[in-house]
Amino acid sequence: MDGDVANNVGNWQWVAGTGADTRPNRVFNPTRQARRFDPEGEYVRRWVPELEGVPGTTVHEPWTLASPPAGYPAPIVEHAVAVRRFLTARRVAPPGG
Repeated sequence: MDGDVANNVGNWQWVAGTGADTRPNRVFNPTRQARRFDPEGEYVRRWVPELEGVPGTTVHEPWTLASPPAGYPAPIVEHAVAVRRFLTARRVAPPGG
């Protein structure tokens, strides 16, 4: 619905660190990006119907709610754990330590 083939390819290359601006230890944090560019969660609520009724900024981390919304899946990966594992495998000091 909001796709732009050329733009999407360039963005995915940037995120993956394989484009013209390679940074091999770049870590993309989707929750941080959501809070930065959609602070009120309007975009999320519009395009993810399961999250329409989630209040405030918790819309960016609905799995942390006492009662997650019906029909919304649990996270597949715990981001902080995955980042530490990646950076350890790359032998890079994790942020903050």
